[in-house]
Parts: sequence; C-alpha cells; structure tokens
Amino acid sequence: MNIKTLIMEEVLNQEAYSAPEIPCRIKLDANESSYDIPPSLKSRIIESIEKISLNRYPEPGSPDLRKGFAGLYGVDDDMLIVGNGSDELIQILLMAVKGQASGVMFPTPTFAMYKISAFNTGHRVIEVPLDSRFDLDVDSMLEIIADKSPELVFFSYPNNPTGNCFDADRIEAILKESSGIVVVDEAYANFSGKTFLPYLDRYENLVILKSLSKVGLAAMRIGILIGSLPLVHELNKVRLPYNLNTLSQIAARLYIDNEAEFRRQADGVAGRREELSNELKKIDGIYPYASDSNFILFGCTFDTDSIYDGLLKKGILIKKFNTPGVLENCIRVTVGTPEENEEFLGALRDILTS
Repeated sequence: MNIKTLIMEEVLNQEAYSAPEIPCRIKLDANESSYDIPPSLKSRIIESIEKISLNRYPEPGSPDLRKGFAGLYGVDDDMLIVGNGSDELIQILLMAVKGQASGVMFPTPTFAMYKISAFNTGHRVIEVPLDSRFDLDVDSMLEIIADKSPELVFFSYPNNPTGNCFDADRIEAILKESSGIVVVDEAYANFSGKTFLPYLDRYENLVILKSLSKVGLAAMRIGILIGSLPLVHELNKVRLPYNLNTLSQIAARLYIDNEAEFRRQADGVAGRREELSNELKKIDGIYPYASDSNFILFGCTFDTDSIYDGLLKKGILIKKFNTPGVLENCIRVTVGTPEENEEFLGALRDILTS
C-alpha cells in the first residue's frame, strides 16, 4: 500500500512545521512574554484545578469566557468563538469558506500559518509582497479582489515578522471592496494600542482575531475570534465541541478578571521596546525598523549567520532570516526583561567589534 496516494497533493508538497528546542539561557526568538504570570495568579490556577473533575469534559463553546471577553471588547458574546489558539481559529475559517477556487490572499512576509493552513485545507494561495516600507501594496490587492474575489484575506496587525501596523486606511479600502471575509489578526495588539474593533459595526465581512499567547499565557493556547452574528453562526458548525480544555478555560478566566494587570505588563514591554530600538540605532551597521509589537526586526550590514552563531555561543537565541527579498540580512529579537535586553546588546556589540 502506498500511503502517499491517499494524501492531498498540497500536504505532500509541504514539510511538517517544526520548532526544535535549542538550548539557551536567554530566549528571544519566539515573541513570547519574557515574564511568567505572577505567582499569586498562578496559585489561583492551581487552586481552581483542585476543584474540577478531570473525568468530565470541558464546558462546550466556552460560554462563560465568551461573556467575559465580550465585556472586554465591547461586543455581543454571540459574536465570539474561543479557540485552541489563533491557529485553530484560522483553520476553522479556512474549513468553512469555499476559497479553493477563488483563493486566499495575504501579504508577504507575514505569519506563516496563513499559508500553511491554506495549503492544508486545499486552498489556492495568493501572496502579495509588501512594499519597501513594509506596508500593503493596496493597488495590487484591489486588482486581485476585482479579478479573483478571494474568499479570505488575512492581515497580521501588527505584522509578524516586520513588527509594524499596516496603514489602517489601506485595510479599510480592502474591507470596502472585498466580497470575501477580511481577517485582521491582532495577536500583538496589546503592544500597539491599535485595533479594528470599532470597524465591526461598519463591515459585516470583518473578522478580528485575538490571542493571549503574547501576554504571558502561550502555554495555554487561547485565541478569540470576533465577527458578525451570521458568520459566527456558520463557523460554529465547524468548531469542534470541546475545543478548549478546562485548564485553558481557567487561565482565560484569570486573564479576564485581571486584564488590567496584564495590560500594565504589556505597556512595560512597549516602553522597553523603544529603549531597545534606540540602543540598536546607536550600533553602526544595525538598522532597526519601527515596531508596534513585542519584538524588533533589524537589518544589518554584517553576516547574520555569524551574529546568530555568536549570540548562541553566549546563550542568547534570536531569529534570523536568510530568505531573499525584504527580509534578507534581517534579524528579529523579542523584547526581553531589562536585564535580558542589556545582555543581548552587550553580546551583540562584542560580536560586531571582535
């Protein structure tokens, strides 16, 4: 029996996603929070676990969480789906729409899971390169919308890996012209102060994704989808009934009840981002790009492999890009604690002057 004859061609042509564990002292490669949640909050999770029955399924549909997040975001709770990270919600959208013919469109470079999940669900992928300022090529996108009417358009806002928020007017122009669903993925919005939530009343085709992974709960895999009532009604037909485990539901409730504390922590990250960017600007041959996220992308005139290897020898892990195009000779570094940022900067200066 040849198993490959049973597998979709789009799957056969891919490599499995992998994130190998690389030993390091300071981990600045994955855009995670550098801080664990406070012990007082973690102890409350542990106390809650002691009260639950592990032999029972989690609450289907997470109605309590939907009400809590609805209060935070100022929307109706029936406009929300809570999922096992944004990855699941992206997959739900791709499973529900019939974009196999018309395609799924997004800018490039951007979050890798749009492309991976689109291929895995049999969709045709339409990639539109960003312009030289890492903003949307809105004219090309509008031409594609007029010609092909893609069923789904994805925007990472702020964008990973470039770190910037796209021009909101350009996204709105696409919302106005698109007959498909436009997804604004706000995984990093806690650090930008920008959101498309006010646009929900104006555009029935708008979907917003939120995530708790960047604010200290990456291990819990909690994502939130917000969209129009008719759309969410249809998407719930695709959602698996017990998609968010009980432990993640407890952690999400903790976030809702302590959102102000998490917001203060995110504000601190945004402040240290500006400090780190200013220090990087002082290093000859290093060119940090403006960021609205919890990371900084910077170009350099040096060999990125040498910088990566040199930092790793000092126990510091960052993300390098060797792909041709706008990310060539670029490195991405997560904003760490003050001590981590200082050690990273010192190590980088040592490598470049040795």
